Amino acid sequence: MAHIEKIKIISGVYWISIKEADFNCLCGCPEDIMKHLIKKGLIKNIEKNGRLFQSGPNAILLSDILVQKGRFSNLAEFPVLQMLYMQGMAIPDHPNNTGIKPILIGEEKQVNAQMEYIYRGNYGLISKEEIMDAGIEEEAAEEMMRLKLKFAFGHIGQTKELLDSKVVNQDLVEIRNGITIKRKSFNRYEFNYKGESIEVDLTLFEDEDYEPAYELGFYQIKPEYFSVIHSGDGDGWDINRPCMSSVLVFQEKIYLIDAGPNILTSLTALGIGVNEIEGIFQTHGHDDHFAGLPTLLRADHRIKFYSTPLVRTSVTKKLSALFNWDKDRLGNYFEICDLEFDVWNNVEGLEVKPTLSPHPVETNIYTFRTLWEKGYCTYAHLADIAGLDILKNMMTDDKTEPGISQHFYEQVKAEYLEPADIKKIDVGGGLIHGNAEDFLEDNSKKIVLSHKSEKLTVQEKEIGSSAPFGMVDVLISSNQDYTMRIAAQLMRDYFPDAPSEDLRMMLNFQVESFNAGTILIKAGETTPFIYLILTGMVETIHSKTGRQRMISTGSLVGELSGLMNCSSMETVRAESYIRTLQIPGSFYNKFIKRNKLYQNYHTTIDNREFLQNTWLFGEMVSYPILNKISQQFELKQYPKGKTRLIGSKPELILLKSGELEILSKGEAIDTIEPGEFCGEDSIIGDKFESLEIRSSKQSSVYEIDGNFLMDIPIILWKLLEISERRSKIKSV
Repeated sequence: MAHIEKIKIISGVYWISIKEADFNCLCGCPEDIMKHLIKKGLIKNIEKNGRLFQSGPNAILLSDILVQKGRFSNLAEFPVLQMLYMQGMAIPDHPNNTGIKPILIGEEKQVNAQMEYIYRGNYGLISKEEIMDAGIEEEAAEEMMRLKLKFAFGHIGQTKELLDSKVVNQDLVEIRNGITIKRKSFNRYEFNYKGESIEVDLTLFEDEDYEPAYELGFYQIKPEYFSVIHSGDGDGWDINRPCMSSVLVFQEKIYLIDAGPNILTSLTALGIGVNEIEGIFQTHGHDDHFAGLPTLLRADHRIKFYSTPLVRTSVTKKLSALFNWDKDRLGNYFEICDLEFDVWNNVEGLEVKPTLSPHPVETNIYTFRTLWEKGYCTYAHLADIAGLDILKNMMTDDKTEPGISQHFYEQVKAEYLEPADIKKIDVGGGLIHGNAEDFLEDNSKKIVLSHKSEKLTVQEKEIGSSAPFGMVDVLISSNQDYTMRIAAQLMRDYFPDAPSEDLRMMLNFQVESFNAGTILIKAGETTPFIYLILTGMVETIHSKTGRQRMISTGSLVGELSGLMNCSSMETVRAESYIRTLQIPGSFYNKFIKRNKLYQNYHTTIDNREFLQNTWLFGEMVSYPILNKISQQFELKQYPKGKTRLIGSKPELILLKSGELEILSKGEAIDTIEPGEFCGEDSIIGDKFESLEIRSSKQSSVYEIDGNFLMDIPIILWKLLEISERRSKIKSV
């Protein structure tokens, strides 16, 4: 009889179970993985000795690298919470509290990073001094610390008090109960028990990604002057819905409120491309509101990050723990826009007031408003809040004890019940979430109940509404079509020197909408049109290589085929509902010639086509950005045997043809093939010793100024991923 059971959960994630040794190991823990375990039946409700609790994993094997396919591979916060509290492993007198702790297993850097990230996920900022460093006055910082200690039962404990860890290198390591594990190679591990062994590989291969736990369908949503799109009302355990979040639309601009797990799935379902997002309002740093931040780094511009300095600092500490960064790098990837507590901040015409919310980690709730004909229209977003009964029990007059003052309680209650036209509230219950009953006397025009996985109770249904995914609440209708304004700006970005009258001719062509899944262009066919993507996402599939890539707003598709009247090398299909400007290829050709752009533009197209077929530049980078890159780099010829130093300045070496070797102390440590690159560490700012490259064949090389790439988040994010991957592979 087999001792070891192996189950594939999703791509790159496995379940290893050895029942007689009481060992259930989750191998890989990307975002929302607990929802997959619930759907697979690996987490069940159990009743024992009169106690109801859950089954589940008691060990986690981490990926060797934090990021794969632009997404976190290691997010152990929710799996650990489930083990400690839903299984009861940390609850006193619980039948599952046997003294054995959950255990994290893996490569040393990842284990240490996860232990620190879980620590920050539990507590956020961990001292009065850290809170004051975020701009809070001493008296207020002391009160925040008293609140934090009350949530923490009076003690800020280290992660090792709750979890065990086991570092695995190449040597055989015993986990417990006779179970051993060995790291075979990059991301490949072997479990052994009683002479039996089984391997897992946590790598996501070229055609794989982490699948979402739910399907959302597709929605075609009309942009309004001021509206709220409900993009999630579940919690971290809801297997059917995304976590609590909203999309705010104001004067054509799109803002997110939080970035939860699988946010790209949500945005695609709503017909929103990542490049369309203007900014994000961050409430706090728990994974069900934070895990989707890497998705926003798939934009070709720095999305604005709005929050108070207090919450921003807390989120930064957690990100720094995950990446083992020694300094704040959030500003490398987002445009930081700090907001002031308890005042109306002007955000490009939209007024925003953040208010402190009592929660274990630093949290702000938001109220948004704009002036209209009868006064202000308001939307309030209250995630995550605490129940008033919980807060009332925290009150104490002793300022030396954990807890809150009556004044703080009354202030919080008044903020909760401030009327709004639409108010979305967290009603998850328990110690750290809100209760619908607290809003019985709320005079808001509409209340939306959110942040729970269970169905609303009868009493809750009398208090507030539910909001299915994709539902829109319109506060102010639009009397304008913002689409053509977007098209005009994109055309100006493409052709900055073209006369305005010529661009207006282009803009007079038809705007066409396409349903999700529609093929716009088929490989091998000549397309009569060139499409400018105005909203949504499209997917291209290269006919020869089968390579797929996602393209967001601002890109032209079918350009080469339409311009040159030749067969397309790619199939282009709508990944979401999209709107496009449909430009006849014959007119486009005349426009290029009329403005004497043909010769230079042909070179630009050739360069851009090459960039688009590389892993680094082929996804989400809009055509105007690709044009700027292709116009500034220079193609160099390296004869066979040429050597040169890299790393002394920010520089990317991108190989067009031939072959390069990376040398360390005269020995080849990696080989670069066409479409690949080196020099990433000199751009992302890591400590980097200068290395040599050598052309092992006659080679054509693009030398790209790294300073130019530092303002393109998706490029920085991919450089970070490949840097980590290469360092891990070399260490095996």
